Amino acid sequence: MITAGQLRASRALLGIDQRQLAEAAGLSLPTIQRMEASEGVIRGNVDSLMKLVAALDALGIELISDGATSQSGGRGVRLKRSPT
Repeated sequence: MITAGQLRASRALLGIDQRQLAEAAGLSLPTIQRMEASEGVIRGNVDSLMKLVAALDALGIELISDGATSQSGGRGVRLKRSPT
C-alpha cells in the first residue's frame, strides 16, 4: 500500500514532476494527479498501483510501511542505498 503523501514525497526526493512519473510508470498524467489528490492510502486499479510501485522501486525509492523500523515510526519513503 502507498499513500498520497508517500507518492508526493517520492517525487520530491527524485526531483521529478508528475508527467515524468507517469511516463516512468506507464500511466496517464490524470491518473497520477488523481492518486496524489486522494486522501490517505491510494485506492485504484490494482494493475495501476503495481505499475506505480514498480516504477518507484526502479527509480530508487523504498516505501516504508506502518510496521517498518524507522526513527519516528509511521509511513514514509527513502532513497535506496547504492551498492558499494
